[in-house]
Amino acid sequence: MDFDMKPTNDRRRLTQTMENIEGAYAPNTIRAYRVDMEEFIAYCETHDALALPASPETVAAFLVSVIGTGPKSATIRRKVSSISAIHRLSNLPDPTTHSEVRIAMRKMYRQLGRNAEQAYGITLPLLEKLLAATSDDLRGKRDRALLLMAHDTLRRQSELASLRMEDLECLSGNGASVLLRRSKTDQDGTGKWLHFSERTSLALQDWVASAPITEGLILRGVMGCAKVTGQLGDGQISRIYKRLARRAGLSELTIKAISGHSLRVGGAQDLLLQGASLPQIMVKGGWCKTDTVMRYVERAQFRTQNGSQRALIGIGAKRATSSGRSSLLTT
Repeated sequence: MDFDMKPTNDRRRLTQTMENIEGAYAPNTIRAYRVDMEEFIAYCETHDALALPASPETVAAFLVSVIGTGPKSATIRRKVSSISAIHRLSNLPDPTTHSEVRIAMRKMYRQLGRNAEQAYGITLPLLEKLLAATSDDLRGKRDRALLLMAHDTLRRQSELASLRMEDLECLSGNGASVLLRRSKTDQDGTGKWLHFSERTSLALQDWVASAPITEGLILRGVMGCAKVTGQLGDGQISRIYKRLARRAGLSELTIKAISGHSLRVGGAQDLLLQGASLPQIMVKGGWCKTDTVMRYVERAQFRTQNGSQRALIGIGAKRATSSGRSSLLTT
């Protein structure tokens, strides 16, 4: 066997760790761990260094080499998080806590900055345009249900794609609720009930009755004119948004900025404009970090008393009011 085809000790240890954590973490998390660690192991093999356990100097040198390939700082931060997690899950010392790595990270931030690309928020006015761009066939009914469900719940793509008919309950007044069995911030499966408006419930009923769907996943792919598939991949959701944005006549710049998070971002911005507090938005969308939500809503628009549009900036800064209390809304 060629030497390059032989699994190294690092690769065997990674395989053992990945097998051990299977089912304990979200599939996307495990996938990121594997991809990032395989890249790091390949670097270590090239430089005749150990990856598991890795020395702080090796990790720092790896970061320097990655910076030169052009990724965003958020991508590099994720790679470091993966290296850290796999070491801890393998019961090995975490090299990323060493000052050598911390210094390399600070240099990286000074060079690349910390700002992550923000998904374009699909707020209510833009949502109406996308709804108007949907077709009258089965695919259009699915698209309308998806758009409204995403805006009502502020949920991630993978969470929307996981919702099931067995967990759907119709309520009085034409409303409906569905149980989200598991989420990124609920890995133990405690579950959370998501509630739909009357408009969303009617669109959902129209979709499942036309498909027809009586069990299994609610959101499905549609092939051709009317062939319904077994599931809708979370990666397809972003493409659906972009397709509808193009049909709605939005600019290519806007279409490029739209992602699978756009309705999550836009829904959070709409809630803020409706007077919801930051904790309320976090609970609804399943966020556990305030800085994440603040990045989502910092570009929201709010209408002042005289009716003019002004940008919401510096949301993290507090403004003293006449009563001595502070507000998160800073103009």
